[in-house]
Amino acid sequence: MPRDITLGQYFPGQTVVHRLDPRVKLVLMIVYISALFVAKGLAGYIIMIAVLTSCLALSRLKLRTALRGLRGIVIIIALTAILNIFLTGETVLLKFWVFTITKEGLIAGAAMAGRLIMLIVGSFLLTYTTSPIALTDGLEKLLGPLKKIRAPIHELALMMSIALRFIPTLMEETNKIISAQKARGADFETGGLLKRAKAIIPIVIPLFISAFRRADELAVAMESRCYHGGEGRTRMKPLKTAGRDYAALACGACVLAAVIVLEALKVWPLI
Repeated sequence: MPRDITLGQYFPGQTVVHRLDPRVKLVLMIVYISALFVAKGLAGYIIMIAVLTSCLALSRLKLRTALRGLRGIVIIIALTAILNIFLTGETVLLKFWVFTITKEGLIAGAAMAGRLIMLIVGSFLLTYTTSPIALTDGLEKLLGPLKKIRAPIHELALMMSIALRFIPTLMEETNKIISAQKARGADFETGGLLKRAKAIIPIVIPLFISAFRRADELAVAMESRCYHGGEGRTRMKPLKTAGRDYAALACGACVLAAVIVLEALKVWPLI
């Protein structure tokens, strides 16, 4: 249930991954996603798996914690893999009714599922090791040049940070509502699709009311502290790059270059 969703949670630590500049982490995330979508052969996938496991080890996060967030979207991953299995390739392995399973489809489905898993776990790793405030500052700094065209960069970064911060809070609130409804005799696990859909209504309505109440309380708290946007604001902890940040950027560039070269040479192609 929602308690398995860990997106937006921050796990404090003093590892090298935690201490990286948030701007560097955001750039490395873009590099990681680019390399992940460039990788189509077995060699590229091996490199990306090694990179992800190394980052998890350096951040001292358990693999179980990282994979726990996948439970909420396992249906999407499975559906994507199944579509690739039935709609890709020519070498038929099994055929029944209107469905045809091919060798290329099985490989493509497994590769797509693996790519999505690595993408999601890598994205979770960013929020696990970066506080919402640091993430907001890093995003605002990276998008700073857009201020010249009067883009509301600070407000956009703040909105994204608040959204990520309140995901765990809303998930916890959902669990409380579900427990309260079950204590009153509500049944969410039996019956047809229509009955289950109707059973969700007593959860959604209180959740929306709670979300609006929290938003109103947050707005009042910000106004009472004289918040007026990002213009002229100072930071208690200014962002500074160190040697480890440049080393991380160099490693990211090497990984992307290696994946591009391996794909250009078609080393160990999957299909």
